[in-house]
Amino acid sequence: MLNTRLHASALAVCAALLAGCSAGTTDSSSDDDGHEHAHVAENRSASPRLVVAYDGGVRVLDGETLAQVADLPRDGFLRLNDAGDSRHVFVTTEDGFALLDAGTWHEAHGDHRHYRTAPPRFTDTTFDGSEPGHAVAHDGRVTLFFDGTGEVKTVEQSDLGDAQMSSTDYRSPHAHHGVAVTRADGSLVISRGDDDARTGIAILGPDRRERATSTNCPGVHGEASAAGGVLTFGCEDGVVVVREDTIRKVTAPDAYGRIGNQRGSEQSTVILGDYKTRANLPDDEIERPTRFSLIDTETGDLRLVDLPAGYSFRSLARGPNGEAIVLGTDGFLYVFDASTAQLVAKHQVLAPWREPIDWQEPMASVVVLGDLAYVNDPAQSTIRAVDLATGQTRATADLGVAAAEMVPVSG
Repeated sequence: MLNTRLHASALAVCAALLAGCSAGTTDSSSDDDGHEHAHVAENRSASPRLVVAYDGGVRVLDGETLAQVADLPRDGFLRLNDAGDSRHVFVTTEDGFALLDAGTWHEAHGDHRHYRTAPPRFTDTTFDGSEPGHAVAHDGRVTLFFDGTGEVKTVEQSDLGDAQMSSTDYRSPHAHHGVAVTRADGSLVISRGDDDARTGIAILGPDRRERATSTNCPGVHGEASAAGGVLTFGCEDGVVVVREDTIRKVTAPDAYGRIGNQRGSEQSTVILGDYKTRANLPDDEIERPTRFSLIDTETGDLRLVDLPAGYSFRSLARGPNGEAIVLGTDGFLYVFDASTAQLVAKHQVLAPWREPIDWQEPMASVVVLGDLAYVNDPAQSTIRAVDLATGQTRATADLGVAAAEMVPVSG
């Protein structure tokens, strides 16, 4: 049943994407948000794009054909963070966060929308700071965390690209590899720790006074959002679930059961997470897990699911209906019903691969937009767009470089 719904939805989305690639008029103008562009095209529908980071810059591809739209050179190790507004991407650089305009957006005019495209570009907006880390889009805001100082900057998504945009700042008591999320009411959920250890999280009100705290999340790392705005943060022995101002611990079945990477969906109360059980590994060794976790934020149930292969932290994604998606090291793309943990589909999309020791190295990865999964194969320097329901490859891009990270924007 689910497979049939996916197939029908995939056909509809792909048809819309194809229509969105057809441009209408072009002009030189600024959009409703004040962005200045030399060449703006109006399109019949949305024009999704895929932003790709590699050693030497960022490329922007057409979301349907995977044809190159732009190549933007930039030095250093670049990471990509979805800004959550269907248009912008925060690019992590050595000195802070740079804001990339992917050049695709829509403007609401009463009961209808206008769809625009323009050449992608790095904007003049940057947020400088020491050791930029996590960037989280949630509730119409983006929260940036700087590990070197513990500084937090929060930006309104509606202000992105505006030359006058400002940020709300906060500094954690101690610098650490942390994460923070700003919520709709202005409250801030933030990790707690220092150079020696990360211990838990705190909920701070809009006045930044503490509403609640938990020190029962050793090694806190990563976050995700489930249906209803519920947040989760990973621990070395499970996760903590934040609902309004209540913090609940969901404990792993192993004394060391690390869930440091999670993926959420607005369509599901279940969080998809990794699951690792080996602590204190030497520098020349990494754990290659074959189980992943599904955490129900409503019931507190934590289910471990066996996979016939390994996976990496870049292997996890969510489908359009909240499906849990895992890219295995055997080259299969596995699609699970997150609520039942039942396998819905699996598709051979790559040759078998192996996760590198250094996490910064390019590795096989997957991101999802609608019913299309974008699968990165750095060994072949290719990216392919795969129909989640059928496994059919819709398009392939031969990059000529090994991609490190990808972020899709819907326009």
